[in-house]
Amino acid sequence: MKKIKSDIEIARAAKIKPIGEVLSKANIPDDPFAFSPMGRHIAKINLEYISTLKKKESNLILVTAITPTPAGEGKTTTSVGLTDGLNKIGKQSVVCLREPSLGPSFGMKGGAAGGGYAQVIPMEQINLHFTGDFHAITSAHNLLSALIDNHIYWGNKLNIDPKNIIWKRVLDLNDRALRKIEINQEKLKANIPRNDSFDITVASEVMAIFCLSNSIQELEEKIGNITVAYSKDKKPIYAKDLKAHGPMTVLLKEAVRPNVVQTLENNLAIIHGGPFANIAHGCNSILATKTALKLSEYVVTEAGFGADLGAEKFLNIKCRKAGIKPSCVVLVATIRALKMHGGIEKNDLQKENLEGLEKGLPNLERHINNIKKFGLDAIVAINHFTSDTENEIKIIRNYCSELGVKVSICTHWSDGGDGTKDLANNVVELCKKNNKSKFKYLYSDETPILEKIEIIAKDIYNAKGIEVDEKTKEQVKKIEQAGFGKFPVCIAKTQYSFSTDPNLKGAPSDHNLTVREVRLSSGAEFLVVVCGSITTMPGLPRTPTADNIKLNKKGEIEGLF
Repeated sequence: MKKIKSDIEIARAAKIKPIGEVLSKANIPDDPFAFSPMGRHIAKINLEYISTLKKKESNLILVTAITPTPAGEGKTTTSVGLTDGLNKIGKQSVVCLREPSLGPSFGMKGGAAGGGYAQVIPMEQINLHFTGDFHAITSAHNLLSALIDNHIYWGNKLNIDPKNIIWKRVLDLNDRALRKIEINQEKLKANIPRNDSFDITVASEVMAIFCLSNSIQELEEKIGNITVAYSKDKKPIYAKDLKAHGPMTVLLKEAVRPNVVQTLENNLAIIHGGPFANIAHGCNSILATKTALKLSEYVVTEAGFGADLGAEKFLNIKCRKAGIKPSCVVLVATIRALKMHGGIEKNDLQKENLEGLEKGLPNLERHINNIKKFGLDAIVAINHFTSDTENEIKIIRNYCSELGVKVSICTHWSDGGDGTKDLANNVVELCKKNNKSKFKYLYSDETPILEKIEIIAKDIYNAKGIEVDEKTKEQVKKIEQAGFGKFPVCIAKTQYSFSTDPNLKGAPSDHNLTVREVRLSSGAEFLVVVCGSITTMPGLPRTPTADNIKLNKKGEIEGLF
């Protein structure tokens, strides 16, 4: 019996090429002006070079998924596999992904570099410190925190109200103990003890700004516009009032350049930025995506979690900010996950269960219909497992055929790009038929804030409506009075359900979206709508992935996947 290799074994056995050779496939010259090597297999593309590139008539393909389950869907794996498949059929393609966070890598989810024979490499570096971008973002964010408290310590000329500081600190790890802390406990004359808290770095507004800026100049301007606190007479205090935007941008100077690596089949991959889609907007940087669109005929990118979170934010927020339009959407699903949405327990997913699959298919249909609301066409990519049966595959094909959507069975995990040729050909066909003038947002800038939230609740989550208490309504009123009512909304909620209850699988209807808080992100230029029990600093599970991560006797990393 053939031994199944682990992801890390496959990655280590890969014939990895010098990054200059990979970049040359995209016609990037081996010139210090164009890129800066970060070792032999990683590089950063220089912004000055990017500014010389001319716009192409490229196709942007968004990869999203059904509502995630413990059975797994494989969005990143499919994004990488599709890129390799497009190159296999003679199309020039680049994949754009987010950088993995150390929180999930040492928590429950593990790494985010794909899997099997559809990975980006060098996998270990990508999943750990990579090029240090997240450390730079963490440092820039916490520099602003330090400047706020230092300003108060040395006389508080801005009259900042210590009880009304809204800027938290961040850390790129899951640590529930930091959700609420007390600071300034040292008995110094000018210290003012106060409550504070930590978010995870991927929820930082600096991360959001980093990913939603079109240039380093725009990055600095948006950082300056961050609302950090309010004065004792209720006036907003911005980062620029503390002169923080200059030094923060300096810390991000190198990080803002897009990172390039390669797939196992030596095709170009750009990995840059990494906000979560359940608590932030869940997309890689605009700079990375726009660079890829200038370099390649087809650009494959992903949005985090299911289409109700990642794709909705990609389309309503990122496309709006970047002025880009996707050509088509790939919706990833597994038969295993669909059976879980049909009520089948995880231990029973290996067995054929046609009834359970049929009960789970409405989740897939809901996501397909949601994508169509943006004027986009979709194709379903079934990430194939050996336990999938012909009868189960037939049911999915017939179901999607009635919806007017094609299905591609993908074996990229075991076969790499050869396993996604059918998907690649279907994507090319959809891109040819695409009419970008049909693309539309779900709401306009002028739509009132609560109405924007309600549109998403009803149109995407199929909710009856929204529940908003008086305190939150007052938050919204103040935001609109301050002139920020035109910002798009970024829903922060559980990724495991269309509702705010993570236990409601399938396609629940007639629930209410409970809005707990609306936070102003005046720098990133969107509003974070906190719903249900979601937290912006995750905790570790009972048995974290970290328990299995170690160095073996050869000095190699084990347990990282």
